[in-house]
Amino acid sequence: MLQEINDDTFEKLIFKKSEKPILVDFWAPWCAPCRALSVLLEEIFSEYHEKVSVLKLNVDHNPITSSKYGIRSIPTMIFFKNGEKKDIHIGILSKEDIRKKLDALMIS
Repeated sequence: MLQEINDDTFEKLIFKKSEKPILVDFWAPWCAPCRALSVLLEEIFSEYHEKVSVLKLNVDHNPITSSKYGIRSIPTMIFFKNGEKKDIHIGILSKEDIRKKLDALMIS
C-alpha cells in the first residue's frame, strides 16, 4: 500500500538524505482519474519498492503543500531526487511512461 503523507510530513520525507527517487501523487478521493492512477502506482510500487518511494498527498486535506507546488489540476505527479523537483506531470500516464521517468531518475 502506498504511504499517505500530509502537510506536516511532506518536507521531512522529501528532503531527507535519500538517494531514492520519490514520486508524489497529488490526488483526491472524489477524482476518478486519480483512482485509476492509484491502481497503476500500486503496481509500480510493488515492482520498484526497493528502488523508489511512492507517496500520496490528498489535496483536499493538505492545502499548504498543494498551494506551495501550484497544484491546480489532479492527478499531478511530481518526481523528486535528492530533495529536488526533477519532473512534473499533470494527468494520467501509462504504467510504462511512469516507469521510464523513474528509471531515468535512478540513473541520473
